[in-house]
Amino acid sequence: MLELRLSAERAANATLFWGTYRPNLYFGTRPRLPHSVMTGLMWYTLEHHSGFRHIRHTCEQGEDDLERFGYVKHDGRFFGVQELVDPEIRYSLKTEFVKQPGGDHGGNWAVRISGTPNVTDTHPAHASIIFYLGFDGIGDMELVNKITDNKGFTEPINIIGDTEGLDKFNFKIVDAHHMWIGPNSTTVSRVLGMRIVDENLWRAKELLEKHLVSRVKRLVPHDAVMLPTPEALFTLDHEVEEGSNIFMIQKNVQGSFQFDVIFKSGSSPSPLQGGMDASIQNAYDAYDARFEKIFGLAAKGYTKSRIKFAQTALSNLIGGIGYFYGDSIVDHTPEEHADRDELDEDEFTVHTPHPEKTKPMSLFSGTPSRSFFPRGFLWDEGFHQILVGHWDNDLSLEIIRSWFALMDDHGWIAREQILGEEARSKVPEKFQIQFPNYANPPTLIIPLAEEADAARKRIVSSGDPEVVRNRHLLDPRLGTDYLLRIYPYLRRFYQWFRRTQKGEIKRWGRSAPNKEAYRWRGRTLNHTLTSGLDDYPRAVPHQGELHLDLLCWMGYMAKTLRMVAERLEEHDDADEYDMQYNNILANIDALHWDEDEEIYCDLTVDADDESEFVCHRGYITLFPLLLGLLPPDSPRLEPLLDLMHDPDHLWTSYGLRSLSKQDPNFGEGENYWRGPIWMNMNYLALAALHKNYIHVDGPYQAKAAKIYQQLRSNVVRNLYKQFRSTGFLWEQYAEKDGAGQRAHPFSGWTALIVLIMAEKY
Repeated sequence: MLELRLSAERAANATLFWGTYRPNLYFGTRPRLPHSVMTGLMWYTLEHHSGFRHIRHTCEQGEDDLERFGYVKHDGRFFGVQELVDPEIRYSLKTEFVKQPGGDHGGNWAVRISGTPNVTDTHPAHASIIFYLGFDGIGDMELVNKITDNKGFTEPINIIGDTEGLDKFNFKIVDAHHMWIGPNSTTVSRVLGMRIVDENLWRAKELLEKHLVSRVKRLVPHDAVMLPTPEALFTLDHEVEEGSNIFMIQKNVQGSFQFDVIFKSGSSPSPLQGGMDASIQNAYDAYDARFEKIFGLAAKGYTKSRIKFAQTALSNLIGGIGYFYGDSIVDHTPEEHADRDELDEDEFTVHTPHPEKTKPMSLFSGTPSRSFFPRGFLWDEGFHQILVGHWDNDLSLEIIRSWFALMDDHGWIAREQILGEEARSKVPEKFQIQFPNYANPPTLIIPLAEEADAARKRIVSSGDPEVVRNRHLLDPRLGTDYLLRIYPYLRRFYQWFRRTQKGEIKRWGRSAPNKEAYRWRGRTLNHTLTSGLDDYPRAVPHQGELHLDLLCWMGYMAKTLRMVAERLEEHDDADEYDMQYNNILANIDALHWDEDEEIYCDLTVDADDESEFVCHRGYITLFPLLLGLLPPDSPRLEPLLDLMHDPDHLWTSYGLRSLSKQDPNFGEGENYWRGPIWMNMNYLALAALHKNYIHVDGPYQAKAAKIYQQLRSNVVRNLYKQFRSTGFLWEQYAEKDGAGQRAHPFSGWTALIVLIMAEKY
C-alpha cells in the first residue's frame, strides 16, 4: 500500500509541481515550494509620459480598467490560455502556458506571450512588456549573455540557475521570427538584474517603479524645458548587479509581437515535444475533447458560444488556483471562553486584541476572485472543489488535503487564509486577525461526500487513459487510503464544531428531544461573518440564539462522516454519527419550525428571557432543503417550495433572491445578502431538487421538477447574458434586472454554472 501511495504522490507532484500559482498577478508562475523561483509579467504604455504610473502587474478591479481578462482554457496541470484586453495600451494580450512533466522537479514549461493592437491606424500602439524571474532562498542565478554595451540583445536571452528544491535549470527568452520592432524602438531585449532582500519578489512592481523614477531623475535636469520621449525615459538600464536574484527582461514593442519564455529543468530528460507551436495546438485540442467528455454540453445542444462561456468559467476557477506560503495573524484571547459550559457576557465584550504571528504555513487552494479576493477562503473552497472534483478528482483531493493540513490541534481552521506579507497587502489591517473560536461553514465536506460516493459507484472506467487525474477513483485502495489519512482531521474538525459552537436549549426554557443545537460565534450587531452570509438579518447578538443554518451544516457533516466511517469500517464511529444525525434532524423540526409562519427560523431570547423565533424568509429558511435534510414526503417541504417559487419572496427571472422582498431588511444597509442573487446558494437549491426531490417519488415531486426546470433555465440564461455583456462572471447578481455586481472577475463559486448547465450534481 505504501508503494502505491508513493507512486500516486510522485505522479501528482510531477504534474502539479509547477503552475500558474500566482493568481493575484495577471500572469505568474511558481512551483509548490516555500522559497523558490517565481516569475511574473508587467506592462505599461509608452505613448505618453504618465504611462509608467499605470504599470500592470497585480490583478486590479477598478484601477487598471481592463476591458476583460481571464483564462479561456486551463486544465490545471498542463495548459492554460489567457486573454487580456487593455484599452489604455490599446493591446489585446495573450498568455499560452504549456507544461511537460519529467525528471525530479516537475519537468519543463513554457509560456508564449503575444499581443495585437486593438486599433490599426497611422499611430500604432506602443508599449513596454516586462517579464521577470527571480528567487527567494538558497541558490544563484546568472545571465549567460554578456553585456558589452547599453544597446541590449537581439539574440535569445539565457539565464541559468541552481536553487534549493529545483537544482539546475535554464530560462530562455526567444522572440518570434515575425515579431516587428517599430522604428522608434530601442532594442529587442534589455535586461536589468538586481540583488534584493529575500521575500521581496512580490514587490516587483515597486522595484520597477523605483528604478524608473531614479532613471528619470538621472536623465532629466531640473530645468529641462523638453522631456525625452517616454521610451527613452522609461526603458530599463541594461545592466546586471553582482549576485542578482531578480531579472527583468524588457521588450518595447509597436504593432503585433510574440515571444516565448522557456523553462528547462536540469533533471528533465527532454525539451517540450514538437516545440511550442505543436505543444500549444495539441493542448487546445485535448482540452476541448476532455471538456466535452466530462460535461457533454455539445451533446445537450448548447451552442459554441455557450460552450465557450462554460469553458471560460471552469478555466478561470482553475486559473485561480494558487500556492501560498507565510505566517498568519491569530488572536487567541477569545479562545479562553470557547470551552466553558456556562457562557457569560464576556463573549460580547470588546477585548484588547493580542494578535500573534503563527509559524509559516503553506496552502494549495483556489481563490474566489483574482482581483478582489486572491487568497483562500474556507467557506468558498468547498464550493470550488465541487466543480474541480468533476474536472480533475485528484487535483481536488490534493487541495482539500492542503486545507486540512492547516488545522490546529483542537480542530480549528481559520476561515480566511492570509498567509504572508503579499497576502496581507490586499487586506485592511482590521480584517487580518483570525480568531480560533470562529467557525465557517464546513463546505469542504461537500466535495468529500461526492468523492466518497463516486468512488463507491466507480463512475470512472478502469480504462480511462488519464489515470493521473483519477487515481483515487480508479483504484479503490487509493481512495480508501486517502480517507484513512484524512479521517482523523475530519473527526477533529467535526468535534471542534460540536464543542465550540454548541447552543443552549434548557437554559432558555426550550424543549427538544435531544441536545443538538448550535449558534455561530463571532457575531456583531449587523454581521455574522462566520456564517458566510455576512449581513443576512439575525437577532441582536445573544447567548440564547440558535442558528438554523449551522444546525443544518452539522447534520450534513454527521451524515457525511457516517458514510466515510462506514467505508473505513469504523462501525462504532458510524453508529455515533448516525445517532447524532438523527438527533439533529429531530431538532431541526422541534426547535426551528414555526407553526404559525410555516417556515424554519432562527431562535433568540426576548427581554423576559423567553425563547422566540426570528424569521427572515430567505436562504437561511431553505437550509433543510438546500442540504437535503428533508425527506421527499415531509409536509414541511411544500411550504419551502412555495417560498422559493413566489415572486413576492425569493423567485426572480434570474435566480433565487437571498432575502424575501417582503422582509423589512430587504435591500437595506450594505445589501450584501439582503436581496442579491448568489450562485452558490442557487447551485445548492438546484442540486438538492435534482438529487433528492425530482427523481424520488413523493407528493411534491411534480412541483419540485417544475421549479427545478424554471430555475435552471433562468440562472443559465442570465449568467450567459451578463457574461456576453461584460466579459466577466460576477460575485452576485442584482435581483431587479440580473446585472452582475460587486467583485469581478469572480470565478469562484459562480463557476458552478458549468455543473448547472451539465446537470452534474
